[in-house]
Amino acid sequence: MPSFWRALFILAYTKYSFIMKPFLFTLCLFLHAMLIAQDSDLFVTGSRFLLGLEKNLSASIALGDIDQDGDLDIVVANGRHWTQQNFYFVNAGQGRFSVMKPLGVDRSTSYAAELGDLNGDGWLDIAVGNDMAPNILFMNDGKGAFIQVGTFGHPRRPTRNLILYDIDVDGDLDILITNRGAENEICLNDGSGNFGEIIAFGSQDDSTIDVTLADIDQDGAPDLILANRDKQQNYIYFNDDLSFTRRIPFGTGEDETRAVGVSDLNMDGYLDIVTANIGAPNQIYFGDEAFSFSNHIALGADEKTFSMDIADLNNDGSPDLVFGNYGSPNFVYLSESAGQIFQAVMLSDNAFNTYDIICGDLNGDKYVDVIEANSDDYNLYYLNRIGNQD
Repeated sequence: MPSFWRALFILAYTKYSFIMKPFLFTLCLFLHAMLIAQDSDLFVTGSRFLLGLEKNLSASIALGDIDQDGDLDIVVANGRHWTQQNFYFVNAGQGRFSVMKPLGVDRSTSYAAELGDLNGDGWLDIAVGNDMAPNILFMNDGKGAFIQVGTFGHPRRPTRNLILYDIDVDGDLDILITNRGAENEICLNDGSGNFGEIIAFGSQDDSTIDVTLADIDQDGAPDLILANRDKQQNYIYFNDDLSFTRRIPFGTGEDETRAVGVSDLNMDGYLDIVTANIGAPNQIYFGDEAFSFSNHIALGADEKTFSMDIADLNNDGSPDLVFGNYGSPNFVYLSESAGQIFQAVMLSDNAFNTYDIICGDLNGDKYVDVIEANSDDYNLYYLNRIGNQD
């Protein structure tokens, strides 16, 4: 800016700050709306679809009806290696989030927050996984607010992800913890939201970032499918009465996998595995009777994909894929030809650092929408308008 105009701007801002400050704030909102408005024809976002105006080190997002009013609310975990405040956002209806509340009073190094009814009272509670700090339980007070009640798991582990699942099939939700560079944990629920019994899975030096559960061998028990980083082998651990010593590998053996999902994409009766990889294409490994997972296809280029989700985005009965990338645009892959061919759709031109991406129907139109947790940038969501294309 030339010195004359700089001096004039400073003079105007100083003398007429009551006019300039609102003008500059409005200008910033307008420019940011222009930045994030480059959406696809199938998904729409914009400045009204931001989850707050703060730029946190967000690492995960979870969905659930925390106030039992019939729509999906959002919980965001912030901090990663540094202490920040976690928040939850109340859906006012039709996918509008006009109320933002802090989760607890303490700031945490949070990598994960998951919703589920942990104490069996019919209300959704929150489990928070922290890096090198105690993992925290927040119980719903029955009015859509949360009370910190205790901890779970090892008090000091490099936690990266949480999964809530009834792994021992006793009618309550247990908590699975993945730890990068330490043994992974299963915290068994006693039915009242206490998690004193812990079962380890994996090895002491696992760099596990994500885990998902599915009955791969069709024996009625949920198995563990692990996503490992640091060029470690990815494994399926079979569930033999809560013993997880029997395992088989999948992938190249040197993958940098950060997220994993399971679904029968080609609808042949066998579950397939989808991996989100760093520095290599994402992969679909198709299941077969021998559990070889040798037949696979690549999706996309050598991106840094940090997260993924599986959902039927166009309501055609076939599961579709969503990938969240680090430093490049995020993509949706719509299934065609029984899960063998996918149409790639770029969500927007935004090149955020997306640590988590999930799907859920935020506005109640029966089409699932896409929500991003972006580290050091705005968290936002995309409303699905595929139904409007019909």
